[in-house]
Amino acid sequence: MQQLSNLCKAPLFPAEAIRLSNGLTLIHQYLPATPVVAVDVWVKAGANAEPQDWHGMAHFLEHMIFKGSEEVRPGEFDWIIETSGGGTNAATSHDYAHFFITTAAEYLPQTLPYFADILLHAAIPDEEFGREMDVVIEEIHGCYDDPDWLGFQALCETIYGQSPYGRSILGTAEQVRQRSPNQMRCFHRTHYQPENMTVVVVGGMEREGVMALVSEAFCHFAVRSECPPVMADPKPQLREITRTELRLPRLEQARLMLAWTGPGVDLMDVGIGLDMLSVILAGGRSSRLVRDLREEQQQVWDIGCEFSLQKTASLLTINAWLEADALPVVEAALQNHLTQLQREPITSTELNRVQRLLCNDYAFSTETPAQLAGLYGYYNTIAQAELAVTYPTRIQQMTPEILQQIAQDYLTPDCYAVTVMRSL
Repeated sequence: MQQLSNLCKAPLFPAEAIRLSNGLTLIHQYLPATPVVAVDVWVKAGANAEPQDWHGMAHFLEHMIFKGSEEVRPGEFDWIIETSGGGTNAATSHDYAHFFITTAAEYLPQTLPYFADILLHAAIPDEEFGREMDVVIEEIHGCYDDPDWLGFQALCETIYGQSPYGRSILGTAEQVRQRSPNQMRCFHRTHYQPENMTVVVVGGMEREGVMALVSEAFCHFAVRSECPPVMADPKPQLREITRTELRLPRLEQARLMLAWTGPGVDLMDVGIGLDMLSVILAGGRSSRLVRDLREEQQQVWDIGCEFSLQKTASLLTINAWLEADALPVVEAALQNHLTQLQREPITSTELNRVQRLLCNDYAFSTETPAQLAGLYGYYNTIAQAELAVTYPTRIQQMTPEILQQIAQDYLTPDCYAVTVMRSL
């Protein structure tokens, strides 16, 4: 396959990445036209960092961070952000956890020290731990009421096998009940250390002010701990079509979910190609699967395709909502479409459409300080921040022949994971 990484002349990175003396990475971009500042803190402490049998710990800790520190009482941080007109939230994935605030630039000197303190010195009090455990378990129970979540989780377990990517980020209710505050403090003090963290600040504050605030707020970290070893991350070894079937009560529409793994971010051009192929297959009304199976044949109620770029093993999925008696016909049709992708290069019209669509989506997703902060932090956590701005250029350099080769290498019609869901 032609390697695009050597051909891609990346645009200039508009932000500045700074490595502080303690190992923390600061990424800053000054936007003089906005009075708002977004601060997004990314930590290499997702579900993939959990020791064996500590499943659900990373997500549970995300909740507990907001319970405060020795200096910040439970609920105090939320009150400070809200009274300054700002907002805050967090998310956990397999590769990371991240926490973000958006506030007026004039309030950042007042809010950032509190934000840093709960991140670096989370107290994880015993009584709050017990209360929040109930909240986390209720969230898990809520997911089990969602058939699409159940199907996707079964699909991941099949395609990823024993890899951490195959297990739920939430863990199970039983696993969460087995956690203790001391275990969580150990996990926090092991991973919430400067070399694992990226602080992204984007908005209406200049470099000198940001440097001074971040250097002071993210200066004193908790005493380092050491968790038990993490389970090895074996590569998926799927060699045939592997099926899982779920029977659920009161399921009005059957589901057909297929998945293929791709390389991690170290082969980003392949990931870009798979992202483009997902749009060609089922991205919009004029895509191949939507046009054929939904509009013309009317064999599905709806169908979609998504690609998720991950650090070591990415994922492409096709999801169809349909009547149960159409399951075998639709799966055979999907196999035929994949075979066609392998045998024939896409047309120039399709290539132009997907390039235009994805480049426009990228432009729309980089309009606000919060969007930019999230983009830089995500890429710096799984690779390097500078890769974030190469996405449109890499898309424009793709050719039908390169996409055909990627389809041949990764989207095989006779080797994938499939989950079928139908009513009892």
